[in-house]
Amino acid sequence: MRPFLAWMLPVIFAVATHLSAAPTRDDLLASALAAESRFDSRTALRLFRELDALRPDDPFILQKISQQLSDSTTDTTDREKQRALATEALAYAERAATLAPDNAVNILSLAVCHGKLATYSDARQKIAYSRLIKENAERALALDPRYDWAHHILGRWHYEVASLGATKRWLVKLIYGALPDASYAEAISHLRQAVELSPQTVAHPLELGFAYLAAGQKPEARAAFEKGLALPSREKHDESAKARARAALDEK
Repeated sequence: MRPFLAWMLPVIFAVATHLSAAPTRDDLLASALAAESRFDSRTALRLFRELDALRPDDPFILQKISQQLSDSTTDTTDREKQRALATEALAYAERAATLAPDNAVNILSLAVCHGKLATYSDARQKIAYSRLIKENAERALALDPRYDWAHHILGRWHYEVASLGATKRWLVKLIYGALPDASYAEAISHLRQAVELSPQTVAHPLELGFAYLAAGQKPEARAAFEKGLALPSREKHDESAKARARAALDEK
């Protein structure tokens, strides 16, 4: 027996060491969230995919994968790669929304992905995606009226569509069918609510500034831009949003 035990003990020790060293799901989740917080989309995506393999069909994990894929579109300038990332992001968002249709975050992820895809699409597809952005942002708000990012997305939709002007909207209606009604007043209302609900989120006052600017309210735009620029950057896209705001201030 002794020779047998002498041979087996190192094997048992090696297996035990491997098992103790293998990361748990909680370890992986903590690491993925940490990578996300430092804007490392590539690492976060890899870790969330590992979690998906361990915990299939978890809507939280699926939404996180969608978010990292969407965020990764800014890490490349290759439009075909951007389109592919946005397309895959939408597929994961759809799975999350199917599994948890009463979750406002999952529903808003659909709107975000449609917005991304609209960037890389032709005019007809842009119009179709525009309708879906509004529809899903409103669905998210119906599920959670205090969801600041749903107000943000809907506010941005309103001022961007309102900015098309009567002539462009008429042409869109003639060729592709009418867009839903949009107004600067609705844009400002939703974005002000986003700021009130989450005053430390950089993107909210900055986007409010653009809504004010589109509506011709320059003093209010300046105040909103300055408020957003004074906040510390906490999200991956905060610095690029601040750059847009600074450029807008320089043009005024």
